[in-house]
Amino acid sequence: MAQASHTASPRVIVTRPEREAQTWADALQAQGVTCETLPLIEIAALPEPSALVQAWQAMPQHLAVMFVSANAVRFFMAARPAGQAMPRCRAWSTGPGTRAALRSAGWPDDWIDSPDESAANFDSEALWAVVAQRVRAIVQASRSKPSVLIVRGADAQGQLAGRDWLAQQLENAGLQVLQTVAYVRQAPDLTPAQQARARQAMSDGSWWLFSSSEAAQHLLQACPDLPLGRARALATHPRIAERLKKSGWGRVDEVPAGLPAQALSIKSLK
Repeated sequence: MAQASHTASPRVIVTRPEREAQTWADALQAQGVTCETLPLIEIAALPEPSALVQAWQAMPQHLAVMFVSANAVRFFMAARPAGQAMPRCRAWSTGPGTRAALRSAGWPDDWIDSPDESAANFDSEALWAVVAQRVRAIVQASRSKPSVLIVRGADAQGQLAGRDWLAQQLENAGLQVLQTVAYVRQAPDLTPAQQARARQAMSDGSWWLFSSSEAAQHLLQACPDLPLGRARALATHPRIAERLKKSGWGRVDEVPAGLPAQALSIKSLK
């Protein structure tokens, strides 16, 4: 678990997957927020990537490819067959982290659709507000049924991770929706030291920062006897906040998903 030096701000525990957790903690620290990391989602490659290869072969036919996360971009691009050109279709993302991953992967910036970095939320609703008008116009002008590919993760049992809200909107608009799994999201094996820190953080004034309710579920799986009624949590979306409250967290506050606004919100906590 990485720790940062003390400042006057509240101490925040970042629970994102390890790769993103340290990056996010460092960025918050640069904004004056005291952080440490305790990754509660483990990202793993698929044991058999043949479905990803097939998805790549079908890329030219799609109107757009929607990536649910930076990890979706990373694992999908890693499966790109040798010699296959970058697809000439739109890439959709729900937030700046995924957009940055697309840029790093070589996707042309003017082919990426994403909510503005100042958006109140980075979710499917925000993305749909960006692309809906264009989608409807293309469907109306098309003689065939355009398709969109959604690239996402699955849990350890193979169940798709995430919501189907966007898929429903696309189908309602007249699109064919295809989905492919690019990686596995699973519960990490917490070390004894991490479990001890988790118990301590229930009552030492720390704030648990959750950008996924799945991370909170993994925490309870690893430490089922935690006294949640004494704990404090921060949620980056109202749905996450609601699930935390139902799970028994003593105090749950919502914070913006974007980094600068999130840092300001955290520093104003009482």
